[in-house]
Amino acid sequence: MTLTLDTYRLLGRSGLRVSPLALGTATFGTEWGWGAEREEARKLFDRYTELGGNFFDTASTYTNGSSERMLGEFAHGERERLVLATKYSTLRTAGDPNSGGTHRKSMLASVEASLRHLNSDYIDLLYLNVWDFRTPVEEILRGLDDLVRQGKVLYVAVSTAPAWQVSRMQTIADLRGWSPLVALEIEYSLIERTGERDLIPMAREMGLGVVPFSPLGGGVLTGKYGRDDLNPAGSVAGETASNRKTLNAALGMVTERTLAIADVVKELATELDCTPAQVALAWTLNAPGVASPIIGARTIAQLEDNLGALRVDLTPSQLARLDEVSAIELGTPHGLLASDHIRTVVSGDMKIQTRH
Repeated sequence: MTLTLDTYRLLGRSGLRVSPLALGTATFGTEWGWGAEREEARKLFDRYTELGGNFFDTASTYTNGSSERMLGEFAHGERERLVLATKYSTLRTAGDPNSGGTHRKSMLASVEASLRHLNSDYIDLLYLNVWDFRTPVEEILRGLDDLVRQGKVLYVAVSTAPAWQVSRMQTIADLRGWSPLVALEIEYSLIERTGERDLIPMAREMGLGVVPFSPLGGGVLTGKYGRDDLNPAGSVAGETASNRKTLNAALGMVTERTLAIADVVKELATELDCTPAQVALAWTLNAPGVASPIIGARTIAQLEDNLGALRVDLTPSQLARLDEVSAIELGTPHGLLASDHIRTVVSGDMKIQTRH
């Protein structure tokens, strides 16, 4: 089914309407050595909103705050119709132990900074960005609920956390009448499907919409990598990588497995007369539980290419080819629970439909 940016989806267990592709704004600003200058970032914002896009993803520390500041500037005059999502918990000031982490002091200070950067009275969606294993969940949840009650935040969410902690948080929030989590941001793509073991089933069961980041696998699924890019062990450390391509190789993202997946993506792109990036994004858009993958672009051409994924209609057989080449081992206990043996000892030869 062909989509458009104004074919809105509900975000998790909420009534919030968001575009089927979110625009990531970590590319707004060049402080990290790459990204878009202000003029180009403005073009990206204008083109996305012109087509009906309303869902923006940023964080308090993206491009040292430039991402939020540019987004706030661009959103002026049409703030109410936009859904601005930002995050807290990453270190904002070197040497200050309380300027990062998931605790209340970090949370409140980060939110106040984000409100100033965004030039807004409220944040539509606030994510806990990175789980730190140090703060009691009750402190996090009560802090988030206080922000909602104060009107500074409308909805709360979580990113990059263990499934058991997220489900525990959601249960506590439900039992205590605190603001529930409505979204889960995770890395998810054809080359990174391990979230299907626990995170995505948990999100679907607990009412969180999945918002995938890096749906193009760091660019591996765009077709720009080949066997020549396979990185010999120890040839380069991540911190000495000279560019994004070298860094991806150093991080182990360029392997025989990921290149084999990219090959099938390219084959389907040829069949469908589209680009590999569009095929990879279309697969993610079709994945169960996914609300809105985050796309990132530095140029209008990249943005237009990514948005073209909304027009790609993958057939069941094409989806099956992608699923097969990118399949992961389910692991314990999921592999056993999905086996014919367990099905037989539990249900015999009866046919029982599930609700999902």
